[in-house]
Amino acid sequence: MESIKKVDPANFQITKYKQIINTYLSKEEIKVLHQKNDLFGTWEVIYNWIWIIGSFVLVALWTNVFTIVLALFIIGGKQLGCAIIMHDTSHYSLFKSRKTNIFIGNWFGAYPIIQNLEQYGPYHFQHHINTGTFDDPDLSLTKGYPTKLLSMIRKIGRDLIGATGIKSQLGLISMHLGYLKYNLAGDIFKIDKTKRPFSKILKNAFHYLKGPFISNFIIWFLLFICGHGWLYLLWIGALFTTFNFSLRIRSIAEHSVVEDESNPYKNTRTTYANFIEKILFAPLHVNYHLEHHFMIAAPSYNYPKLHKMLKERGFYEFGLLKSNYWEIFKMALIKSN
Repeated sequence: MESIKKVDPANFQITKYKQIINTYLSKEEIKVLHQKNDLFGTWEVIYNWIWIIGSFVLVALWTNVFTIVLALFIIGGKQLGCAIIMHDTSHYSLFKSRKTNIFIGNWFGAYPIIQNLEQYGPYHFQHHINTGTFDDPDLSLTKGYPTKLLSMIRKIGRDLIGATGIKSQLGLISMHLGYLKYNLAGDIFKIDKTKRPFSKILKNAFHYLKGPFISNFIIWFLLFICGHGWLYLLWIGALFTTFNFSLRIRSIAEHSVVEDESNPYKNTRTTYANFIEKILFAPLHVNYHLEHHFMIAAPSYNYPKLHKMLKERGFYEFGLLKSNYWEIFKMALIKSN
């Protein structure tokens, strides 16, 4: 492992990642891995929404408790997929065109889950600049683990009964209106009243909530004209429940219970995912999270190839890697004596 030199203090973590990756890959390999393919990007988005549409169809054809619960978990996992579409397009890495990334990222990723790229993009970039430090805006998402089994049950219980969702959605709306500073980790930073007159609140409401309102209206309307408008309740139900469960497990897998928060090899984790885990916790190759932090501008559909190259070249003698999400769950629990 080569020593790290010439660190830019303004982008300390990103600079370290770049310097390390250059010891494993040639410039030509890095260039190839950064190449975007619009066909692959389009399929990633279509595949995510096929699962959502299929869940609606399942419940429409066979309406019972089992199919409703199954659909809620699938939709929640694919709402996480929408969040990953938002994430990938905020890096402008899913498509070649910047405009295409913004359009698809908003209408097929951010807006359906009451988000937007305009606020999310700059916020998320701070996570990459400050990964694992006190300035990491996502720090509180991944702290508090390992925890006791009863505490974990309470956390997941709050997710699945909607308590987490109510809190997060109220907070999100408050951020869009300008009452709170934008933050997705549950931290509350109130904006001074003098900086948010009523006229600005109305302006913010129109600016940040117009897209989410139209997007969710379209989802409801398409279901309505198919004769099943009530199925929109599945979308809202998942957004308040199973989406938060999927988000919690995904967050734990990526940055919780790491060995060294200051070490680029040790503050982020990649986790292999089976078929069901990909549906619930790892859409769009997000489980290759260590690869993402080392090459944030590379498209996610290239991460499996990048992972194979890095593993063959000894990267994971140092990097964090888990075999499945059950290992993640066990790791997040305090072991009893």
